[in-house]
Amino acid sequence: MRVLIAPDGFGGTLTARQAAEAIRAGWSEAAPGDDLRTCPLADGGPGFLDTLRADLGGDLLAVTVRSPLGALTPAAVLVVEADDATRTAYVESAHATGLTLVPREQRDPTRTSSAGVGELVRAAVATGARRVVVGLGGSATNDAGAGMLAALGVGGPGSPLMRGGGALSAVEPHDLAGLRAVREELRGVELLAACDVDVPLLGLHGASAGFAAQKGATPEQAQDLERALGHFAHAAVAALGDAVRPDLLQPRAATSAAARLTSLPGAGAAGGLGFGLALLGARLVPGSALVADAVHLAHRIADVDLVVTGEGTFDWQSLHGKVVAAVAERALDVAVPAVVIAGQVELGRREWGAAGVAGAYAVAQSPAEVEASMADPAGMLRRRAARVAQTWSR
Repeated sequence: MRVLIAPDGFGGTLTARQAAEAIRAGWSEAAPGDDLRTCPLADGGPGFLDTLRADLGGDLLAVTVRSPLGALTPAAVLVVEADDATRTAYVESAHATGLTLVPREQRDPTRTSSAGVGELVRAAVATGARRVVVGLGGSATNDAGAGMLAALGVGGPGSPLMRGGGALSAVEPHDLAGLRAVREELRGVELLAACDVDVPLLGLHGASAGFAAQKGATPEQAQDLERALGHFAHAAVAALGDAVRPDLLQPRAATSAAARLTSLPGAGAAGGLGFGLALLGARLVPGSALVADAVHLAHRIADVDLVVTGEGTFDWQSLHGKVVAAVAERALDVAVPAVVIAGQVELGRREWGAAGVAGAYAVAQSPAEVEASMADPAGMLRRRAARVAQTWSR
């Protein structure tokens, strides 16, 4: 039996490559005769550059940028030359805004800034790339990309854009002076935002309501951030003026332009970095699909009998642009069963079945198993994969 193992990383405990090797080891113990192939994946969040470099090659350019708290931190730009000499630069926003860069006791998305992403974008453009791809996901920030814009030259010294999402409620259009100039400066570069989720900036599943809590926000802070980001969105669109194509069918063009940009799928990714990049003219695309196409995932799936994918938590976010959804979609296209092995499974059979998943299995189901999984993530995943193999292998 030919089996493709194509997981994402497991939430800070295992990289995608480590997860793929753990699943492979467990599966081979239970089904040693199976032909096992690995294809680690990413969705724009942590592991984005490593996954792409493994298949595309390219050169890594070391840079130093600001962390969410303003400390200097190492990062990288991946530069890939295509056959037609077109240069693409890939950056991983988590290098500058990753949740792991902020100690747990200091996590506060009202204060953390995405300035380091602006420095990464600047470094990517400086390579001479005609195409810059920014992977979004795994952030400790919730500032709608305001810090990124400031680092690119928007606003002046002491700009409130650098102070985190909580300060955005006081931002006015004049605080975004230079936004049009930066957008024009980047016009000659194809800018892509590879989003880990397809959620909007605002609303129940937006940047603040859907994700601020996991970055350290209280319910009250999440509500304040929602209001602050909504205010910032209107100020930013007003600052851009006619640089953003208005909806002529609406009586209030600025209002409709703000609504259009905030509702873009992926605008809420990485604490609203998708929205900030959209202000600069970026096209928002699913990161999992971009990676899947880069590694020829559809072709690999078509050549096997079963595909096994996975991630840390299989929940509602998984069906909004994550790796699991991308794998299931491509497997469904060629009638290959796709099964999920996740640290925890929080979706019911009806939900994951409707997404094209043939089976979903949790590594940890009880508090004791969760504790054991955190202590030995690779070992627990290996053992679970062995049990799944006994069900699915011929």
